[in-house]
Amino acid sequence: MPPGPCWPELVGRIWDAGAALLPVDHRMTGPEIADLLRRARPTLVVDGEGWHRQQGGVPVEPGVSLVIATSGTSATPRLVELPCSAVSAAVTASLAVLAPEAGDRWLACLPPAHIGGLLVLARALLSGSEVVVHQRFDPTAVAGAADGHTHISLVTTTLGRLLDAGADLAGFRSILVGGAGMPDALRERAAQAGGRCIATYGQTQSCGGVVYDGIALPGVGMRITGSGEIELAGPTLMRGYRGDAAASSAAFSDDGWLRTGDAGSIDRSGRLRVIGRLDDAIISGGEKIWPREVEAVLRTHPLVAEVAVVGRADPRWGARVVAVVVPADPARPPALGELRDLCATRIARHKAPRELVLVARLPRTALGKVRRAELST
Repeated sequence: MPPGPCWPELVGRIWDAGAALLPVDHRMTGPEIADLLRRARPTLVVDGEGWHRQQGGVPVEPGVSLVIATSGTSATPRLVELPCSAVSAAVTASLAVLAPEAGDRWLACLPPAHIGGLLVLARALLSGSEVVVHQRFDPTAVAGAADGHTHISLVTTTLGRLLDAGADLAGFRSILVGGAGMPDALRERAAQAGGRCIATYGQTQSCGGVVYDGIALPGVGMRITGSGEIELAGPTLMRGYRGDAAASSAAFSDDGWLRTGDAGSIDRSGRLRVIGRLDDAIISGGEKIWPREVEAVLRTHPLVAEVAVVGRADPRWGARVVAVVVPADPARPPALGELRDLCATRIARHKAPRELVLVARLPRTALGKVRRAELST
């Protein structure tokens, strides 16, 4: 079902019946949908023509209210099972921080097949607030819907499109931004446009963003392991992966904390800083280099519109740092020497790119995450 006004009522009916919901991205191809349903084995399928009982469907365990595919960059998304208690805890903690007032409403413009979009509907349903669902993200329509009482969830890509369209963000009471790390330059642009943005951190497995501007939501625990990995705890965590007991077990530490696969640090004030995916780290000449750190510097170059930093095999260094750049002006792209010199003023010289690749666009997921695997070969 494409996003639209029917979604809040549909989700409410399913949850009122005590069933679990698996939202399917309507933009997927027929074979992709067939593969998802084959792995998920739902008992009912709802489409534009009605409700259809499925032969061979397998009910969820009692208490599970949401089954949702992970939204990362892997080829085969896992199916996360979230209990009703996790969804309720995530929504309650979020609302405690956002403190919506009577008459506030939610604007849903992210795909409900992803946890960020689905949580907008859940916040509205569980708080009794009005929700307006857009069929797709349109900067003009989104900007026109802000009335001073509107809360919205975006990803960095859609926030950038709103700003590029010259939208006045002052009409939104809060703007939750997830999906990928929020660059400082983007935050500054949003603030200049009147936006009250909150950068969220979390995963589908944690029932979405559970860390707001580096601070854990009430009831959520976070820690850094000896290897530098971020781990999360609390009532919002998934029960496990549907039909994959081995992966479910591997997702948690021995004492029940969620292994995120992200690297980070926590400062003395308890604020989390996300460095990047552990498997994105580039080991060049024996040194560990984090792509996000290098990207943050390269984005400040006036000739760089977008950039992704990846590692590629190198016979001398083991891996070399490669900057994949979308030029601000294709007729006047930056030179490798310029980018290296810029890096030398901000970070250690060995972290600077040794190769520059110019592209027209970066491959991204629906939520704006760069598909680094497609750039590293």
